[in-house]
Parts: sequence; structure tokens; C-alpha cells
Amino acid sequence: MNKDYIILAVFEYLTEAQLVKTKLDSEGIRTMLMDEKTIDSDPLLSQAIGGVKLLIHNEDIDKALLIYNEIRTYEKDVEGKDIHCPKCNSTKILVAPIQRKNLFYMLFPFFEKRKLICNHCKTIF
Repeated sequence: MNKDYIILAVFEYLTEAQLVKTKLDSEGIRTMLMDEKTIDSDPLLSQAIGGVKLLIHNEDIDKALLIYNEIRTYEKDVEGKDIHCPKCNSTKILVAPIQRKNLFYMLFPFFEKRKLICNHCKTIF
């Protein structure tokens, strides 16, 4: 990876990465995709290699983050309605990164409950 670039986001599917890359490119932000050829040739490798990485030039990261946070998809409830943060009432809710702190969840990750995180105040609930 080029030292002048930083990972902005990781996508499971190449199409998602290309859509965001196209939007950022149209705003004059320098971008690159990493591992897109591998996943394009065999989509089942996506989880094994960690997905398609969207790289942003270091000088453009602040502008890219603002745009990406506006266009990204946020979580909805089962009825398709916005989920609100219990602390700040924001609707910019994402799935929280998994933190397998004990051996049981490391061996059986499908038993771990999904947690959400507010993209605004970073509250996990």
C-alpha cells in the first residue's frame, strides 16, 4: 500500500466500493481501490482477504470523510425506520465492530448479539 494513502472504508462487494469511489472522484478527491481485482475474480474471497479497501490520499481525508458520512447507508429497524441514538438522538447508526472478549464468542461468533454504534457521538448500544 502506498504510504500517501489511507483506508477510508472497506466493502464486501466491489460494486459498493466503486459507487463511493466514483462519488469521491467527482468531488476531486484522489482515490484508489485495493484488492478489487482479486475479489472481482472470486467474490467468495472477500471475507478471507478483508474486502475491497477504498484508499484516500492523506491530504484529502477530511473532505472525503465529510462526503462519505453523508452518503453512506445507516442502519434501519425491521420496519425500515431510522434508529435513534439513546444519547444524542442522531439517526446515523452503524453496526459496531465485533469485540470477542471471551473464548466462547471466539469459538461461536454467531451467538454474539449485534451491537450498534452512533456515528455522531460513538455511543455503543
